[in-house]
Amino acid sequence: MAFNWQTFKTRTLTAIVFAVVMLGGLLWNQWSFFILFSIIHFGCWWEYLKLLEKIHQVKFHPYLKLGLMLMGYGLMILFCGEIYRINSYHLKEGFSLPVSAAGFAILLIGIFQKHRIELKPFGTALFGLLYISLSWGLMMNLYGQFDISIHDTKYVIGANNISLMIILSIWVNDTLAYIVGSLIGKAPLSKVSPKKTWEGTIGGILLSVGLAGLVFFFTINSGPISIFAMILTGIASIAGTFGDLFESKLKRLAGVKDSGHIMPGHGGFLHRFDSLLFAIPFVWLYVYFFMK
Repeated sequence: MAFNWQTFKTRTLTAIVFAVVMLGGLLWNQWSFFILFSIIHFGCWWEYLKLLEKIHQVKFHPYLKLGLMLMGYGLMILFCGEIYRINSYHLKEGFSLPVSAAGFAILLIGIFQKHRIELKPFGTALFGLLYISLSWGLMMNLYGQFDISIHDTKYVIGANNISLMIILSIWVNDTLAYIVGSLIGKAPLSKVSPKKTWEGTIGGILLSVGLAGLVFFFTINSGPISIFAMILTGIASIAGTFGDLFESKLKRLAGVKDSGHIMPGHGGFLHRFDSLLFAIPFVWLYVYFFMK
């Protein structure tokens, strides 16, 4: 296949803009973080519902779509921590219930706009509350300073460090899995995503975990934190692989190549964040139940 300069320039420019927007939202403050993932939340919902319409050959009423998105957004806000506060006004207490209630009311209006609701499409649409909204809610919950106890020693982790670690873990794993798979990959991982190989997947995970351990050991000079980072990277990489396969399955069932076209050359929101949607809940469980 001949090298296409136009495609290369488009993908490169999109990647630069994407990186700048992501880093700005992640690093500026808690409100840029909130705005960033609010946009991503609605973008993922929009594409998810479009895929379901193609899969089930139905057309969801616009009120039903909006109702589900707002209910999900209320769920996401519910997980915002104490850092999301302006003076004495807490975002979770002031917005979560009203937004969810408004979404539920609009959802009911959307349901009664049709003579008949097909349960299977509606049920898979409701699954988006867990698949999309809960995951981004847990991401919001991970933003904040953590005091993690390891062997009776407390370590302070900065407000956005956990989120950055998850995103970097997945990015590094994807890159290394692609390189290893291109060099020695032979056995397909799944029919859903035939380009992925067992060699690339396993190699990417192992190299990502090892690299995380080395980076944290030599920069922070802390064995326990290095182990913490290695386990987190392993969890994010493994769960993220399943997230990528799940989104590929949705696209295959819908008969489309990309879930969306918001980012030229890179697909849509779901394609960019499918791994994160699966990785975040498992990392959250690890941080809260095993490390806090």
